[in-house]
Amino acid sequence: MSDLTKTPKHRGAHAANGTDRPATPVPAVDPRLLVREEGLKGYLTEFTRKVRGGELGSLPVFIGLIVIAIIFQSQNSNFLSASSVANIAVYSSGLGIMAVGIVFVLILGEIDLSVGSVAGVGAAVWAVLNVSNGMNDWLAVAVAVLCGLALGLLHGFFFAKIGVPAFVVTLAGFLGWSGLQIWLMGKEGSINTPTGSVVEHLTGYYFEDKAAAYGLALFAVLAYAASMLLDRKRRRAAALPARPVSEVVLRTGIVAVLCFAVAYVLNEPAGARGLPLALVLFLAVLVAADFVARRTTFGRKVFAVGGSAEAARRAGINVDRVRIVVFGLSGLLAAFGGLFVASLSGGATKSLGGGNTLMLVIAAAVIGGTSLFGGRGKVWSALLGMIVIQSIQQGLNMLGMASEIQFMITGAVLLAAVVIDSVSRRTQKDAGRA
Repeated sequence: MSDLTKTPKHRGAHAANGTDRPATPVPAVDPRLLVREEGLKGYLTEFTRKVRGGELGSLPVFIGLIVIAIIFQSQNSNFLSASSVANIAVYSSGLGIMAVGIVFVLILGEIDLSVGSVAGVGAAVWAVLNVSNGMNDWLAVAVAVLCGLALGLLHGFFFAKIGVPAFVVTLAGFLGWSGLQIWLMGKEGSINTPTGSVVEHLTGYYFEDKAAAYGLALFAVLAYAASMLLDRKRRRAAALPARPVSEVVLRTGIVAVLCFAVAYVLNEPAGARGLPLALVLFLAVLVAADFVARRTTFGRKVFAVGGSAEAARRAGINVDRVRIVVFGLSGLLAAFGGLFVASLSGGATKSLGGGNTLMLVIAAAVIGGTSLFGGRGKVWSALLGMIVIQSIQQGLNMLGMASEIQFMITGAVLLAAVVIDSVSRRTQKDAGRA
């Protein structure tokens, strides 16, 4: 083909490059990372852009925690004491672990109403096998957790393969497994936790050596810094914009202050019992779940299905398998969390997992920042949301407030979180980012 037959567009492109070869494509640049290279001004610009675009992240939760701490500490100087902080950590553990499973379900764009009754079944299975029938403690715990996994997989099967809405399937599970729990307990209204058992230690054991709390804090800070530096190295190796070293240092410093402050409160003041085992296990579950959500192919598939199941299916994702596994994970964590609840209450009962358990678990995930509309959320929202709820309950208990007042305030906080999420989504949609 001669130059006379080429279109003007082709001739212009070649002339601009001074050669007949096509222009080298310019790699995409992430403006969110580039703007940070401007220093403080860049961070302010990015923060303003996010707020205007509805990308609030965990900001409302952190502001809420600060307000809660200021209010209750001003009313009772013991609110931030060692015993109070330890109580918040321990009481957050069981329901928080259950909330981690709910976070995955919500990211999927669905709901699981059976977590409370599955928790009750898990505790009942452990109690009957270990206490009533003398099975090995660890084996009974494993069987109880696997029972929760089986129940969750059953919910996922009916939802994904049969096509029954998740709301109906898990509502049926809520009723059916509650009956199974009562049947397993038999004539006994409750089965007490044996002294020295694994389940008793879940919430009753504390690492009294100060090195445990400070060691965990140091490990958390170093792991966080290593993760940030590794991510920066990978992005630079791929010729992508990376966080500047100053940001890595700043973020690591903030995490270090928070971790060592908590360790100090748990260790140093008079009457402090040390690091609770329950908190260690809760954090272990959070770290493992966060790795699955953010660093594995399965985690990316969960977000893809939650964003648009049809688009995920056309992209080659086995949507049914993802849904079944997510509900199985929810059941497993529900049963594991139920053992913590049994530990706190002194044993398994026919009513364990009932009452407001389901509402608190779902509220924790939503208050922490996980969207009810699917496709958005972080595993750590289970921790943030549960700390908010337990802080409110702890503060109101210290002030002698009645339980009905606690319910009303928790409900108001949940409503506020959903309103913020709805407004945030609408703002992002208007800004073209939804």
